[in-house]
Amino acid sequence: MSPGELSAGLPLTAPARSQGTLRAQFTLVIFLLAFLPNLVLTLGARPDLPSATLLAWMGLVAAPCGLVGYLLSGALLRPLSRLEAEVQRGDFAQPHRDDPAEIRALRDAFAELLERLGTERDRRNAFMATLVHDLKTPLIATGHLTRTLTEHPLPDAERREVGDLLLAENARLLALVGQMADAHRFEREDVRVQTRPTELRPVLDGVARRLEERARSRGLCLTVSGTGTAHADPAALERAVTNLADNALRYARSRVALAVTPAGVEVRDDGPGLGAPLTELAQPFNAQPVTIAGQQYTAGTAGLGLFIARRVAEAHGGSLTYDRAPLSPTDPPERDPSGHDAPAAVHTTFTLHLPEVTP
Repeated sequence: MSPGELSAGLPLTAPARSQGTLRAQFTLVIFLLAFLPNLVLTLGARPDLPSATLLAWMGLVAAPCGLVGYLLSGALLRPLSRLEAEVQRGDFAQPHRDDPAEIRALRDAFAELLERLGTERDRRNAFMATLVHDLKTPLIATGHLTRTLTEHPLPDAERREVGDLLLAENARLLALVGQMADAHRFEREDVRVQTRPTELRPVLDGVARRLEERARSRGLCLTVSGTGTAHADPAALERAVTNLADNALRYARSRVALAVTPAGVEVRDDGPGLGAPLTELAQPFNAQPVTIAGQQYTAGTAGLGLFIARRVAEAHGGSLTYDRAPLSPTDPPERDPSGHDAPAAVHTTFTLHLPEVTP
């Protein structure tokens, strides 16, 4: 964002009035510094001077003192007046050689302010893009289902089926709204966790139970393995693992595996992997389009879940990492539709690192 784009909307009338008041104050101070010594010297040298002569002399001295004060105050405030004009034009980035240190600091402060405003504008735009993109599909589906219920006579079985689909879409909407609210909060605040010794396997089992029906509907194999204990916040950890597993189920071809390892918690799938570095995708509201599994996403569909998982990992003193590697030799080979072994597959692994995991 250029300075001109933002400075056009900044109210400059109040600073202009303040600058005029400041010049009057400077003029008064300089006037007094020049006039009072003359008055003291005159009274000290000629205490018996008639009042009329004294007043005439004071007026004669006051006029040049006021003029000098006005001219000197203008010279002192010239860099500030120049900066005001440059701010109005939106071109104040380059300092001048005669700028005092205070004016240079003021230029830097203006530039920093505009940078923050530009960042906030980009985040707001990205948030709106995420909101529109992610909520549009379930809202359209809900509209179609509602129209089906209201405009077409349906048997009881089909009506119940449509009702179940409506409930599922409503749950999806609530989940998306909750995820965006969490991402917005985690972006602005530190994630607070209350850690205690936690068995990690039950956390993964709970995630798997909630996602089992979804995995089955997509024909995916969802497994859980490993055991271990770590100091963790079970609720926050469960949220992070759910986000990772949800993304894995979205893109996996045949399998998703949740595992407790000495490093922490792993979520593996045999999907296409990330289309951009994790550091770019694990952002709260990413305004740059990314391609995942051949489909372009304008903002944050997967990024919100990855961002929340990353922030939860960091709150535990760990991190979130991503790896792409061939399947382990111990994994059963995949088969193509004809029943023959498919080419060697690779798997995507997200690891939510925890500081210390004990068996």
